[in-house]
Amino acid sequence: MEIILREDVQKIGKAGDVIKVKDGYARNHLIPKNLALRVTPENLKVIEAQRKLKEQKAEAVKQKAQELAEKLSAVSCTVTMTAGEDDKLFGAVTNADIAEALQAEDILVDKKDITLEEEIHKLGIYYVNIKLHPEVSQRVKVWVVKK
Repeated sequence: MEIILREDVQKIGKAGDVIKVKDGYARNHLIPKNLALRVTPENLKVIEAQRKLKEQKAEAVKQKAQELAEKLSAVSCTVTMTAGEDDKLFGAVTNADIAEALQAEDILVDKKDITLEEEIHKLGIYYVNIKLHPEVSQRVKVWVVKK
């Protein structure tokens, strides 16, 4: 029987794929669990409409990420830390510290999206990458200054 997958099914296929499976597997497992539909012209139209809607949503999310990247390109944030002699910090600057500094600039970024190339243990200027979307990332200048 030919079916259209509504969701990703492990070892079978991805959502929207038209595949051929055994009749019993389709009737007893995939269709009752709403994982697949029979191939009909109406069902093909429904799946195609869902695919287009999903693509539009993904494009909108990517567009928002690009807008945020443009905003981040003009921003540099300042993190104040206590430091001892030789400009060495007591502790280290973390992703959470940078996210907090960006929040002070009215930019909301999740700390998990910030990647530090090296640990920051001294005062100075550093560049960190922020991954906003799988296809969009931006480098931000971070100033680490003494309290």
